[in-house]
Amino acid sequence: MRLAILADIHGNIHALQAVAAKLEQLQPDVVIVNGDIINAIPFSNQVVDFLRATDWSVIRGNHEFYYLDYVSGRAPESWNDAERWGQLHWLTKRLRPENGNYLAALPDDMTYYYPQAEPIRITHGTPGNNRMGFVNRTPDEDILNAIRDIPQTTFVNAHSHVQIDRLVREENGTADRNSDPLFFLEDKEDKHLRKWHVVNPGSVGLPLNGDPRAQFAILESVSPGAIPGGWRVSHYRVSYDRRPALEAYTTSGMIEAGGVISELFYWELVTAQREIPYFFLWKRANLPPDGHTFREEFEAYKQATGRESYILQKDPLRGG
Repeated sequence: MRLAILADIHGNIHALQAVAAKLEQLQPDVVIVNGDIINAIPFSNQVVDFLRATDWSVIRGNHEFYYLDYVSGRAPESWNDAERWGQLHWLTKRLRPENGNYLAALPDDMTYYYPQAEPIRITHGTPGNNRMGFVNRTPDEDILNAIRDIPQTTFVNAHSHVQIDRLVREENGTADRNSDPLFFLEDKEDKHLRKWHVVNPGSVGLPLNGDPRAQFAILESVSPGAIPGGWRVSHYRVSYDRRPALEAYTTSGMIEAGGVISELFYWELVTAQREIPYFFLWKRANLPPDGHTFREEFEAYKQATGRESYILQKDPLRGG
């Protein structure tokens, strides 16, 4: 059994089309999309239309909830602030109702029980928390605290936009820091340990590991004696032309309506780095709370860090 796992498309139809073309070559048995199919890049309707025309299994992520909570009146009052949440406002005005209804009916958490394969648990974050993500430097203890109640050995999440293939172990509530993500040892001394094979396929539309190529994973069922949980992971990265997506920020009106957050999403598409967290961390460390408008804070960040000049050097629309 071979599963293709995609995640974090974020409205990037051009990246999705490139991955779909690669899947035509790879011919997996099943394709599963693990959340955050909309928002950030201006082609959310096109992405939802594409997915609705397939037989792929799709799981809902936190960006689907941002949309659903806002249009349903469940969002906090602060989300009405157009300066901070203009990106979401732009999206909700443009996503067609039938596509919103599609998002409303998606599951948040799925366990797959394929014949002749071990069970596999897939959710965008962790069960009950769609904003819990891991990166490769996340300590084993932190991962274990988040997934200890998951009974399936293989757990696939997303959200962090980085590719992960890790084995974490627990013995009497303590993580084994010497666990090796590449070699899975099965011997008599090791059998009493609880193990989880933690996988993240990376992001199709907005990678944040420094590589702007569209990223996904293929999981192949193998003997649990070879790999705990019985799924071998192969990560893929596919080149595509980012320029149409970058141009659409202006031509669609997204960057004008979305303000700072839309500009930061543009930066992330350029650099494949965590531009939004960089900004918020700098703001928290260097500016008093409530002392400036959101735009003023961002302009201060650009002036203090020179980050905008770095973006311009990397931008494919400017020869980067």
